Amino acid sequence: MKCQKCGKDVFLPFRCAYCGGYFCSEHRLPENHDCPRMELARAPKKETKPIVVQKQKPYEYTITYSPGPPSKIFWFSRRELKHLTLGALLVMGVGLSFILGLSVPTRPEILLGLAIIFTCAFLLHEIAHKLSAQRYGLWAEFRLTLFGALITLLSMLPFPFFKIISPGAVMIAGAITKKEAGKTALAGPLTNITLSTIFTAVAVGASSTIYIIAVFGAWINAIIALFNLIPFGIMDGMKIFRWNKAAWALAFTASLILTIVCYVYFL
Repeated sequence: MKCQKCGKDVFLPFRCAYCGGYFCSEHRLPENHDCPRMELARAPKKETKPIVVQKQKPYEYTITYSPGPPSKIFWFSRRELKHLTLGALLVMGVGLSFILGLSVPTRPEILLGLAIIFTCAFLLHEIAHKLSAQRYGLWAEFRLTLFGALITLLSMLPFPFFKIISPGAVMIAGAITKKEAGKTALAGPLTNITLSTIFTAVAVGASSTIYIIAVFGAWINAIIALFNLIPFGIMDGMKIFRWNKAAWALAFTASLILTIVCYVYFL
């Protein structure tokens, strides 16, 4: 193509943004080729603001925390108490749904006693984690999780084999060693093992209503301890196993024995 000013052959000509003509590199500017629209080229340019595209962040459930009262080792915030209350109601709902599927007397005192035992087995497990972490100077509070609460809510439906209790967990923040993490994880199952042992002792020689409640308390606490001691993923058992294999083996064996005893002698 030829330059429209000098006629020079140009392989890649420049196009004028004002008049639309094609020119060589020497005559590409409007003033060098006597652009007929020179007034546009000389007009002051308007400042244009850059377009900023803001990416919207996906919804995330954030955990906010703050140090506890300096004069206290153990504390419960108002927000935590609300989450614990809602978690307890969800767990009790699952407990009632589970208990109604068992072949136990449906007298009000028995149903209420079993539901309370079922709920306490979960709550005391989580509170044990919390108090153990706070003992090491860590921030630790129970929080509901959306997915866990929904799964627990669905577990209230009358499906005999669909019972998952996980409305939330104790959130921990702060610098922690492997030993402290292991002991904090052990506190939950150890609480259930202790409760199962106590209920087993009460069941021996008991009769009627007390026997039914004690047997159920021994069994449900043994099952919760055994399940949480599985050394897999985010389970308590994995943290304990990494810290001290002997402590894990002792706790796992105790929960297994209690589970077998409850199944063979009581159920």
